[in-house]
Amino acid sequence: MKAFVAGATGETGRRIVQELVARNIPVRALVRDHQKAKAILSPEVELVVGDVLSPETLTAAIGDSTVVLCATGARPSFDPTGPYQVDFQGTKNLVNAAKSQQIEHFILVSSLCVSQFFHPLNLFWLILAWKKQAEEYIQKSGLTYTIVRPGGLKNEDNTDGIVMQGADTLFDGSIPRQKVAQVCVESLFENAAHNKIVEIVAKPEVTPKSFQELFQGVLNR
Repeated sequence: MKAFVAGATGETGRRIVQELVARNIPVRALVRDHQKAKAILSPEVELVVGDVLSPETLTAAIGDSTVVLCATGARPSFDPTGPYQVDFQGTKNLVNAAKSQQIEHFILVSSLCVSQFFHPLNLFWLILAWKKQAEEYIQKSGLTYTIVRPGGLKNEDNTDGIVMQGADTLFDGSIPRQKVAQVCVESLFENAAHNKIVEIVAKPEVTPKSFQELFQGVLNR
């Protein structure tokens, strides 16, 4: 296995890279700023300069990777096209490149509540709506996928247990980014994660389960 990570210098992406490195999985990280990435990411990570908004850079960037993990996301800004460009078009470009490179598994970090059009987050230039469009594009692509929809993201890790359910069943809650990264990486090793949307939050009162149990508990829809 060789993992290609898009959004590798973001808060969630860098934790995904950490988890992959901890599992001794070779990583190619797609970065826009080589120097910034070098300062953030582990020295054993292979840095490739490119951009999900520049599809011509992606096929060569993916190279001989066998799996793709996408943790890109538009940052809050005054640009009304940001979420459309990054969360939809960028993901679409990456899916197309993954198909051309015969990628074995595509992991997307999405968000809870993407199916709720009138959610307050859609006031940020329809960000959830565009994430939902990206999900649907992946589902129709023919690629083996896992779509991970986390609740509110926390930078600090904790000992709370992970709650994992199917699409459109969790509507609030939060989860540390480290746990999101673990779910993404573990999905690469669990057949029960194939072609599923999983929604995840973390709660202190939850009895921890193995990742195999968590994924098996979510039914395909």
